[in-house]
Amino acid sequence: MLVCVRTTINLPDGLAREAKARAAAERRTFTSLVEEGLRTVLLQGEGQRPHPAAPLPAFGDPAERPLIDLADREALWSALDGDG
Repeated sequence: MLVCVRTTINLPDGLAREAKARAAAERRTFTSLVEEGLRTVLLQGEGQRPHPAAPLPAFGDPAERPLIDLADREALWSALDGDG
């Protein structure tokens, strides 16, 4: 079971803009960029190299319309919280 924690962080405006621009340029989420950065920093102290995040499973035909718009946070949380 995947458990995620919602949290708020305060970033300087310039840093947040740069991070969002970088995430967009790499076609990934801001959250994934922050997660990678935190993993990198935490592993540096342990002398380890960060391992890439496991790929998410994909189902269906990529040419078809997705069942959930991942940019729609409320729809995503609704689907994750649902029993079906």
